[in-house]
Amino acid sequence: MRYPRVITLALESEVPIPEGVKVEVDGSKIRVSGPKGTLEREFHSELIELSIEGGKVKVRTYGKRKFNRAYLGTVTAHIRNMMKGVTEGFRKEMVVVYAHFPIKVEVDKGRKIVKISNFLGEKLPRYASIVGDTEVRVEGDRIYIEGISKEDVGQTAANIRLATKIKKKDPRVFMDGIYVVR
Repeated sequence: MRYPRVITLALESEVPIPEGVKVEVDGSKIRVSGPKGTLEREFHSELIELSIEGGKVKVRTYGKRKFNRAYLGTVTAHIRNMMKGVTEGFRKEMVVVYAHFPIKVEVDKGRKIVKISNFLGEKLPRYASIVGDTEVRVEGDRIYIEGISKEDVGQTAANIRLATKIKKKDPRVFMDGIYVVR
């Protein structure tokens, strides 16, 4: 038998819905649609309640615990990022840096990987996976990563950076790699 929730303290946060964005709430699941695409996410149903009231998404939590307040802020930030993603999108720029061996970067959209060849003169290429519906473009020594999900864009950039991480050598001397510029 489940006991009814004891309401001790209700904390609330609001996220305004911008023009051209459609938001659907089903329990703890939220779906945000906009001109660039659709994002869907599910949150912990026992900690928060989601509702749409007066052109705003209301996020509500109950309880006095510090964790509940922190989770409320996290959910609010995720919803804000979803709305920004479907309207503006997210973008990261990376730069390819090498001292002696020119690094060649290719994108295989079919396999959703980034192939990094001739890194430090290695014979075998290194690979980094592309997460979600993120688009990766290579122009000269710059790599542009774009998408509607902030997490997917950031994880794709991290995968590329980690693929060129040099181990067991001094990073001040061996600075070859691919780095995030902005």
